[in-house]
Amino acid sequence: MASSTSYKAPATKFVLPDLVSHCTFDIHVSRHRKQVETETKRWLFKGDNLQGKIRDKFHGLKAGTLSAMCYPDAGCPQLRVCNDFLTYLFHLDNLSDDMDDRSTKTTADVVLNSLYHPHSYRSPARVGKMTRDFYKRMVLTASPGAQQRFIETFDMFFQSVTQQAQDRAAGVIPDLESYIALRRDTSGCKPSFVLIEYANNLDIPDEVMEHPLIASLGEAANDLVTWSNDIFSYNVEQSKGDTHNMIPVVMHEQGLDLQEAVDFVGEMCKQSIDRFNEDRAALPSWGPKIDRDVAIYADGLANWIVGSLHWSFMTERYFGKGVIVGPSSLILFYSRMDLDHYFYCERHSKWPPAVTPPLFSSLDKNKKELS
Repeated sequence: MASSTSYKAPATKFVLPDLVSHCTFDIHVSRHRKQVETETKRWLFKGDNLQGKIRDKFHGLKAGTLSAMCYPDAGCPQLRVCNDFLTYLFHLDNLSDDMDDRSTKTTADVVLNSLYHPHSYRSPARVGKMTRDFYKRMVLTASPGAQQRFIETFDMFFQSVTQQAQDRAAGVIPDLESYIALRRDTSGCKPSFVLIEYANNLDIPDEVMEHPLIASLGEAANDLVTWSNDIFSYNVEQSKGDTHNMIPVVMHEQGLDLQEAVDFVGEMCKQSIDRFNEDRAALPSWGPKIDRDVAIYADGLANWIVGSLHWSFMTERYFGKGVIVGPSSLILFYSRMDLDHYFYCERHSKWPPAVTPPLFSSLDKNKKELS
């Protein structure tokens, strides 16, 4: 049962769990990053519809870096579509924060009609024009199965975001089980993972994509990306009173304080990485061609896991400008005073041995590409 009990965090700081050291996947960065990032910003800002602080936030988002690490082997046109979509998805996420369920449904109607009828449906809404634009480029090379999975998972995204808007309006904190099920859709990971197929020109049969282990792989990757994001974005969300986050959910359900809840979610993140590795090792064989495509798809999920973790400390979306990145977790001081809250980091007096490796040591070889 969900609860409508109001939530107030009593603490004023917390230590981030060290998830990066638990993730041993190699990082790969596309050589097309800078070009694609420039082109996507030009596409997003077309018509001067985003100005001032809103435009600055998209510069600080560094979506191109996330796309370059999540789809490192994509050709330039494919990476451009992926980056357009991720940037567009963040734009939708920003818009949805201020939407009630009625506004969310209206946006969903425009987006889904634009996907199902990209050549015939017309809407003056900018979100519809953007949807049609990137999707018409995607279908040029995406397999029929990937196209169908993209639309279906994006439809599920809007259904879940509508539920999230209803919960937010009612001040509801869902129970953990309900939250996990809903969050797997509100994250936007499912359509983003379909783009792994598109970016790598894969054509995996539906019966293979629906295999329990393939589904479990995607679920584990989704959980890591989503739950770690709940930790990293908690400060932003609590400043807006948003309870659609695993941290207040487990605090409320299990009676944990803030640090205990952060540690609990951090442990769940580590377990999701372990689950991913176990599932990948247990994949059956479907024959040489399909096995090759499945291996590429699994590598793409691993790219999402490690790429999203590192990107979370690069983007200004969660920790602002000038965040200290070093061989340790961070203590964040936060306030509900305003939405442009000020972050600063403070080193712990004694750091545990488990967090001694430099956070971005594995990125040394890619510093040039990311500069």
